[in-house]
This record gives sequence, C-alpha cells and structure tokens, in this order.
Amino acid sequence: MGEDGVDGPGVADAVPGIDPESYEAPVLFTLTVEGELFAVGRAVDGGTSYDWASGPNEGYGYGSSASPDRPQDEHIASIRVFLKDIDPATGYLAE
Repeated sequence: MGEDGVDGPGVADAVPGIDPESYEAPVLFTLTVEGELFAVGRAVDGGTSYDWASGPNEGYGYGSSASPDRPQDEHIASIRVFLKDIDPATGYLAE
C-alpha cells in the first residue's frame, strides 16, 4: 500500500481480504480510512461503489453517483461521512 493509503490498479488483488472478482463492480483501488479498508469500484451506472472490506457485515457498503475518477480526498471525505453514520452496535447505518 502506498504511503497515502491507496493501492493502485492491479494491487487490490494482493490485499488480504480483497478479492476483486467477488465485488459487483470491479475494484479500481482500495483506501484505508480511519483504520477501515474500502474497495472502490466503478458502478454499472458510472458512479462509484464503496465496499467496506474490513467491516463487520460482509458485502456492506454504499454507492455514489459521483464518478470514481475524482480526487482521492473526495473519496476519503465520502467514506468518513459513511463511517460517522454507522451504528457501532450493529455495524450498519444508524436509522
């Protein structure tokens, strides 16, 4: 993983727990934000999929209509908002 917490294309399959074939959207890169690992991919509609690879609930994550081809700091900000809204008791978004 790079010093900035990002793995580039082709590196994601070397990260423990990340199998690019297992995600609906192909994994473009991974990000570690606040100690949590996310697989970032391009959704079918051209938006971004965020799969919470280190989360307590397998296959849990979220999507964004924004393109994955945007600055890394925008991805990190989006993930931080998601994590802020997680209920620590359930590992899901708070209702």
